[in-house]
Amino acid sequence: MRVVLILEYDGSNFCGWQSQSNACSIQNELELALSRIADEKIRVIAAGRTDAGVHALYQVVHFDTTARRPLTAWTRGVNTYLPKGIAVLWANEISTQFHARFSAQTRRYQYLLLNHSIRPGILYHRVGWFHQPLDLERMRSAAQILLGEHDFSAFRAAECQAKSPVRTLTQLDIVHRGNMLIFELSANAFLHHMVRNIIGCLVYVGKGRYPPDWLRILLENGDRSAAAPTFSASGLYLADIKYSPDWNLPRMKGRFSIVDEYRFF
Repeated sequence: MRVVLILEYDGSNFCGWQSQSNACSIQNELELALSRIADEKIRVIAAGRTDAGVHALYQVVHFDTTARRPLTAWTRGVNTYLPKGIAVLWANEISTQFHARFSAQTRRYQYLLLNHSIRPGILYHRVGWFHQPLDLERMRSAAQILLGEHDFSAFRAAECQAKSPVRTLTQLDIVHRGNMLIFELSANAFLHHMVRNIIGCLVYVGKGRYPPDWLRILLENGDRSAAAPTFSASGLYLADIKYSPDWNLPRMKGRFSIVDEYRFF
């Protein structure tokens, strides 16, 4: 039997999604909790791997098991064994034709960036931060250059294991809410550190270090060393994963609303 789960997590206290030998990952914690409920060893496959410090509002995983349990066992039961920063939100049985990673059509990330002279306190680890004023229109102009199918070699980590650097970026919007900038990025898939490297480059443009067309040069040259440093993981959220409606997975409702009432003097 194959089971699909939707979960959310605060990545602040974990070394990322992928299983580690020192058992500090979200995958480690989830597999341990599932194995206790199933009374057998469980291995899960996720729609996407998130780095250390990165959060998820909508992560999808699947696993196979011989255990027969009510669906509440895979949600409320599993949650009793998970750390407080991880929660299974929904579970269902699904066809073995479904694959959390390969059945996904698009992934959407959000990055929350506080643009204020004073660093955050209560939202520490929940948002990125940049202290100098940023020019939103320059950043939006630069963002448009990245839309479409491109070789994103200049925006991938050196340790990225993807076979191809070519990705199709279908959305890169920047929304302004008070002192917060909300970046929304959608693509068929993302390279390792791709979102955080894009954010770093857009910040360079926004603070006036480079013109918007600099991003076109980076795409053409494919030189990671010529781009901006990787930006902080704190403000990055895996926000949504789109599948065919045939799989009947529940959809995300609305947007991340923590920023709507968050203001600085």
